[in-house]
Amino acid sequence: MDFFPWRGRLAIIFLLASIGFNLCLYAVFGDSNYIFKFILAQLGFLPISVYLVTVVIHQLLGQREKQAILKKLNMVIGSFFSAVGTELLRLISSGQENNDVDRQFLQVGADWQAIDYQRAIAHLEKSDCGFSHAKIDWLRLRSFMLAEKNFLLSLLGNPNLFEHESFTELLWAVFHLAEELASRSDVSTLTTGDYEHLVGDIKRVHVLLLTEWLTYMKHLQADYPFLFSLAVRTNPFNPQAKAEIS
Repeated sequence: MDFFPWRGRLAIIFLLASIGFNLCLYAVFGDSNYIFKFILAQLGFLPISVYLVTVVIHQLLGQREKQAILKKLNMVIGSFFSAVGTELLRLISSGQENNDVDRQFLQVGADWQAIDYQRAIAHLEKSDCGFSHAKIDWLRLRSFMLAEKNFLLSLLGNPNLFEHESFTELLWAVFHLAEELASRSDVSTLTTGDYEHLVGDIKRVHVLLLTEWLTYMKHLQADYPFLFSLAVRTNPFNPQAKAEIS
């Protein structure tokens, strides 16, 4: 029996239980026609029972499990922004040719509603982020990305991240930028074409990072007001932002 699949053993147990129940019915009522009708009635409801169990209940349980996983992932996303995301936003945003327009849409505050986040994300999707490689501190950016490379690898090794496609895409984009910078020993003396290639990688990271940042801020505002308060006071797009409360 140890080599017999547990599903097979369970099926035999249920089959024997069903036979035993019907034998009890026959012993009590002595009416085989009633038992036969009872079995047919149960078979008639079997498709509905299967649908309820395999589709409806399974889907409800799956959604609940997914919500639990996403809640845990928000903790991972929070650690990402604390360690890498917020500082990376500061470093790459400094290379924008004109970021005043973006700043207007990124002044997240306590009075923001869902429509404000939607408006900001829609602006980012339509915005043509112009970057100048001359304004980017490449040495500082490379040093920062290399220092956080192991942390990024640990996040990519989290199997639960597959439940959050947009954040996984962001991580791959950030990790690719780190790999590109690590492959160049001296980022201060690159050709114009090489700089433009890196700027293309930065643009990809910039849009994904901002979109995920806004989504994360919305989550904090709804579920963790105390964390949201600190995030607003340290907003990387607010030149007057400071953690101290005046």
